[in-house]
Amino acid sequence: MQEQKFHYATVTEAIAKLKEQGYTHEFSLEGDYFKDGEETFKASDFEIADLYRYEGPSDPADEAIVYALVSPAGEKGTLVTGYGVSTDEATIETLKNLHYKYQQGRQD
Repeated sequence: MQEQKFHYATVTEAIAKLKEQGYTHEFSLEGDYFKDGEETFKASDFEIADLYRYEGPSDPADEAIVYALVSPAGEKGTLVTGYGVSTDEATIETLKNLHYKYQQGRQD
């Protein structure tokens, strides 16, 4: 049986539902590392399990992507980033590699 993919109505709802699924780390991206409090994880060790894109109805600054990230060691967490005008080049480059892994996994 294939798992059905949902698109949650808001960023807050997506994060809450992902937490229920075990995505308990709340990552921030610092260079090539994900941080959650004092814990640091190498970004290249993670793959994107899913992502949810949100567009602001009137303000491009409201655009965000929620990433569900998982490592082979079983670490799971979320990362929320802006996109479009809200994203910096370093974030784009780091996530581009993870996004490729996500696309590659979806083609199998």
